Parts: sequence; C-alpha cells; structure tokens
Amino acid sequence: MIGSKAVLSREELERYARHIVLRDVGGPGQAALKKARVLVIGAGGLGAPVLYYLAAAGVGTIGIVDDDLVSLSNLQRQVVHSTADIGDFKVESAAAAIGRLNPHVAVERHPTRIAPGNALELIARYDLVIDGCDNFATRYLVSDACYLARKPLITGALGPFDAAITTLRAHERTAQGEPNPTYRCLFPEPPPPGSIPACSEAGVLGALPGIAGSMMALEAIREIVGFGEGLVGRLLMIDARAMRFETLSYAWDPHNPLSGERPTIFDLSAHT
Repeated sequence: MIGSKAVLSREELERYARHIVLRDVGGPGQAALKKARVLVIGAGGLGAPVLYYLAAAGVGTIGIVDDDLVSLSNLQRQVVHSTADIGDFKVESAAAAIGRLNPHVAVERHPTRIAPGNALELIARYDLVIDGCDNFATRYLVSDACYLARKPLITGALGPFDAAITTLRAHERTAQGEPNPTYRCLFPEPPPPGSIPACSEAGVLGALPGIAGSMMALEAIREIVGFGEGLVGRLLMIDARAMRFETLSYAWDPHNPLSGERPTIFDLSAHT
C-alpha cells in the first residue's frame, strides 16, 4: 500500500461502505486511500473522470496541475466542468466539483503548466502521479521526472477513437531483479512535430476519455490499496470503433537513455 493508515470517521465508514466490504480493499485499504496524496496533471478529458473517481473513492489529497481555462468546446467530454464554469481556471472548477462530491477530500490547486523548472518540486510532494496531458513533450517530461523523483506514474493518451494506458514504476525492479521499463523503453522517441494532429484538429469521441480516465482512476486505486495485477510493463489499448481492448507487453530496454546500461539523462535539462 502507498502511505500509512488513516482513521476513518463514522460518516466516512458509511460513505465508503461498498469499498470496505470488498475483501481486497476493506478498512485498511480505505484508510490507505484517505492517507494517499495523488497529483493529477491535466484537468481535461482524461483528468476529469480521474478526478471525479479518485474523489469519490476517498483519496485524501488530490493535487491538480492545469493552467487552462474552461471553454465551451471542453464540455463535450470534460465532465468535471459545467457551462457555468466557462472562463474559470480548470483547477478552480474541478476543485469546486470535488468539494460538492466529497468534502473529505483536500484539493491542492496548481494553476500552472508543468515544466522542467517546477516538475520535480511538484511531484516530490505526492505519492503517485497521474498524467492526462495532451502532448508528447509533457508526457516525456513527466515520465522522466517521475523516474528521477522515484515516484510511480500512471499515464494515458487519447486519439480520436483510441486510447492507451500504462503504469510506470521505472525506479523499481521486477521480482527477477531486472529494472522495470521506462516510458522511453515503450516509446524511445516522440513522433515528429506535427505528425499527430491535436484534438482540436482531429477531434475525439466524447465518451472515450470517460472510459480511459475511469480506468486510470481504477489503476490508481489498485496501486494505492495494493491488489491485483497492474499495468507495469503492459500497455492497455482501447479501440472504440471495434469496442476492443488489447494489452501489449513491453520490458526494460538496456539502451534507453534514462535507466539503461549507459544512461545519458540525469536531470530535466534536456527538456528546456
């Protein structure tokens, strides 16, 4: 389990009763959720359901990193925001929604863009990081920072009709003693600039981020409580056209520049 135990109030025992009766969660698991500190990067399509379900599950402290404002075009998929929130910072809108859902959750607002200069400081304050950003540059930055900070990371990506999710514990080793893979083991190089259109150009099926984000929240709960088989070394792919789920296994690449046999990345200076 991530973190240590926390005491649950009588009201929390009732609120989380359906978790507590689960053999794999129980009182200790729910207490671990209350004690956990989770950083969510991006309060958009993926971040919205992540935030809702982490709050509903009773994660004690949720940090939100996003410097964007709510716009009308967001509302087709970013369900943590509403029409009345248009023009507000997403961190404020999301925090208000979490407060209405579960007053036992503390929200830490970070109305900024994660960058090489603040990534390690932000990440160091949390037990687990969830990346729902919408671009490859940030994805590589966050995954490198989590490795350097020795923090677990759940990362997801969206296409118009597809999504992918994986969990990274690259600072740890397998039971056989081999290093866990990094994001760079899975995707050694980002795609060329402009080769993948942005959401505003390609579009995205509105319910798809809800499915993928909910699964990211599920993976986070599993990581915090400590049960089942997670997505370390496995990429879960969702095809919304065919309603198909597939899993691709991947492993540590000894040639990767972050944790390989001859690493060349020791800080975040390459991202500046």
